[in-house]
Amino acid sequence: MLWALKRWKLIWAVALIVLLTVPAAGLARHYAHTMAPPPVEPLNLIRVLGSGPAPFALDARAAMLTEFHSGEVLYAYNEHMRMQPASLAKIMTFYITLEALQNGKLTLDTPVTISEKAWRLSINQTVSKMFLEVGQQVPVKQLLYGLMVSSGNDAAMALAEYLGGSEEGFVAMMNEHCQRMGLDETHFASPDGLPEPDQYTTASDMVKLGSLLLTRFPNALEYTSAKEFTFDKITQRNWNTLLLYDARVDGIKTGHVDEAGFHLVSTAHQDNMRLISAVMGAPNAEKRRTETEKLLAWAFRSFVNVQPDWHSLAPASLPVYEGAAPSVALAPPDSMYITLPRGEEKKIKMSGGLDVSYLVAPVAKGAKVGSVTVREDDRTLLSVPIVTQNEVARGGIFRVMVDKLALLMHRLGALIVSAIAAAIHKIPFIGPRLVPG
Repeated sequence: MLWALKRWKLIWAVALIVLLTVPAAGLARHYAHTMAPPPVEPLNLIRVLGSGPAPFALDARAAMLTEFHSGEVLYAYNEHMRMQPASLAKIMTFYITLEALQNGKLTLDTPVTISEKAWRLSINQTVSKMFLEVGQQVPVKQLLYGLMVSSGNDAAMALAEYLGGSEEGFVAMMNEHCQRMGLDETHFASPDGLPEPDQYTTASDMVKLGSLLLTRFPNALEYTSAKEFTFDKITQRNWNTLLLYDARVDGIKTGHVDEAGFHLVSTAHQDNMRLISAVMGAPNAEKRRTETEKLLAWAFRSFVNVQPDWHSLAPASLPVYEGAAPSVALAPPDSMYITLPRGEEKKIKMSGGLDVSYLVAPVAKGAKVGSVTVREDDRTLLSVPIVTQNEVARGGIFRVMVDKLALLMHRLGALIVSAIAAAIHKIPFIGPRLVPG
């Protein structure tokens, strides 16, 4: 009897050890698994900004790097190659949830009931999860951290079912967003990225998605930059380990499935530059980090962002006659950023100015009143309009009468000045001299 009791104690102890080590084993498998190294891309097939050669090839099947503000592509190869997105699909799940928050369809405190389908993903030892329990009421904010830090497939399913009514309904939403956002090289079949035959994306589309995410939802970095997340007393480190190595990095998301390899879409900032990269199909988790780190470090030391000061060519406002306001503010429609190889910023020159000296109400917002062009030698780098920043309505009757008189005097004065200048131009020894043939 005593022997049997000891045997059952031993069995229970072994079972407990197995249960405790399964998650750790799954984590170890994720990092230890290595694919066959992708073929090295010839340097002459890698495109970089500027006239110089590509500095190196990456140990990955495809890559793309852009500057966020200017949109310039700094480094790219195989960026249109289709492959399984893996957990990069969660970036779209994240985007749609942030959009729903912005539109007031839910709040960060909205409780989401965890379904059996979502819970089953939390007990699947082959996928990442935030360890949700069936029937739990979990606030949206915690699910967002679980989605982007823990890379929880269960979190993705919970948000998908809440927002789309079902997994299938949410996948339809994902693909509608792809069409609307111009992600023509992407098709989703699951909210978490588990491989499906008709699911694919490219490095180009993932960089575009990352850029659209940060443009519309700058607060997304609050979630993607978190180095760890604790839920239900379980603390997990962010799968994007580059956050731990480079303080400039603050997002975005990793992914991995055997069919495609190891992916990392990353963003980093330094001074007035923000980089967004996609390194896809690396042979292991360590390589996706080190190759991304190498790419970002090269870009920060090799390129510079320039913001040309258009104020030297045009005033910040124009006078408005007969309007409810005496003037209207002017500016280019967007911030002017130009990304150049370091050293070339000294070669740029600006030209342009205003086409008019005043406006008459009503004035529409966004009305073009001039332009600015930036060139390097004979090459045009940037050409943007100068536009009105707000509308100016027609003024009251007294304002209109006063301004009509002022405008008449302004025009008369301009004619007089022009006539005097023309007369002076014709006076001998003051105007132009005749040069004998």
